[in-house]
Amino acid sequence: MERVLKGLEPESVFRNFEALTQIPRESGNEEAVATYLVAFAQKHGLEVIREASNNIIITKPATPGYEQSKTVILQGHTDMVCVKLDTLDFDFNSMPIPIVVDGDWIKTKGTTLGADNGIAVAMTMSILESKTLEHPKLIALFTTSEETGMDGVIALDPEHVKGDVLINLDSEEEGTLLASCAGGVNNIATLKLDYVENGHALAYELVISGLAGGHSGAEIDKNRANAIKLMGRTLSIFKAHFPYALYEIAGGEKMNAIAKRSAMKFTIDHENKYMLEDLVASIEATFKNEYEIADPDIKLELNKIQGPQQVFADATRDAIEKLIRLTPFGMYTMSAGIPGLVESSNNLGVLEQTKDTIKLTNAIRSSVNSKKQELNEVMALVCEAVGAENSLMADYPEWSFKVESPTRELMKTTYSDLYGKTLKVDAIHAGLECGFLKEKVGDIDMISLGPDMQDVHTPFEKLSISSTARTYEFLCEVLKRMK
Repeated sequence: MERVLKGLEPESVFRNFEALTQIPRESGNEEAVATYLVAFAQKHGLEVIREASNNIIITKPATPGYEQSKTVILQGHTDMVCVKLDTLDFDFNSMPIPIVVDGDWIKTKGTTLGADNGIAVAMTMSILESKTLEHPKLIALFTTSEETGMDGVIALDPEHVKGDVLINLDSEEEGTLLASCAGGVNNIATLKLDYVENGHALAYELVISGLAGGHSGAEIDKNRANAIKLMGRTLSIFKAHFPYALYEIAGGEKMNAIAKRSAMKFTIDHENKYMLEDLVASIEATFKNEYEIADPDIKLELNKIQGPQQVFADATRDAIEKLIRLTPFGMYTMSAGIPGLVESSNNLGVLEQTKDTIKLTNAIRSSVNSKKQELNEVMALVCEAVGAENSLMADYPEWSFKVESPTRELMKTTYSDLYGKTLKVDAIHAGLECGFLKEKVGDIDMISLGPDMQDVHTPFEKLSISSTARTYEFLCEVLKRMK
């Protein structure tokens, strides 16, 4: 099959990136990409370690003259967030990502692209396979399941990774070095379900869709709507207008993506049919007005369906409504020290139902540990108030700013020499693996960088071709200057 990215430069970077788009690598399903990377290392005669978690560590010796230089760890993650348009029939486990080139952008036909963090893997592979690039000893660290809780880096054996400098390649803005990031935790609320016999004649499904969604770290300050939160409001509005019974509800896809779709199934009496139709139209108009700029394509779709035998008890229905509505969403606090930086936030990412429970999964983030704990305490109080259980998973630390960083200074000088511009040093609200890596490999010099990407964790994700070329050129020049 003809390569879509053939002819793009650097050739090796885009060749490797396109190869990765052919391999299934949703978080938790990194077996195939790990096997591919092991074969890649063996092909090029490089030492490789495959951990039980499918972390891959590849070592490349220093080129002549660099034997006494500091060892550099190049780090990225192999997994990707798999989200698609609601109308698209696509299987991430069996189908290649449908990439296209549109001007300076690599996009897809309705799915996430996986440039987060496939482009890091591709650039590192290109450096590993290069026969001409001058560099110190390199350790390529490819971790797994970063997007769902950083399980790969948590499982990393520190004995497999020894270095002096770590360059994380999981940033999304060229010309900006990240030197600090938020910590986070998955906060889970679980509510038991009680059922009663259905006493209403008509059944409907209501779907809220068309939302932009987005990365819950990078886009949490964009005032985008959350489909689960909108559904919670809809439950309240229904209750205020007519009797109804709820029996199914779900929303969102990934805990770290803003929920762009939700759906519920419910029953009502015959006499409220036309009121329901008018009310749904009114709710849609209200939501569209509220999010006219940030989320203009919100849509509510009502469909008549076959009714169930059992529905939730009213107390269960009301507890679900309260749990959704009381759960915080969006920015919680802003940084006082860095203008424009979100300090703390919560993303209600997934609402899922089993036979016996409703589970809400939240991604809480903060660059201040005590604020993260405060949000956890808020969720615990919410759960206590509605009779739900509260639990925590995948707690990861923040990455605090390091005052002295020789690598950061070298990068600033190199960037100025190459492009005549000042390299910005910043912090990010999204979580990076650097906090855990600091615990694993020690308090070494760390920095994070990457090319321009937009709309990650959405079906509109795209990667800049020219920015990727410059970022790769910059990275190679930095390695060359570390002699």
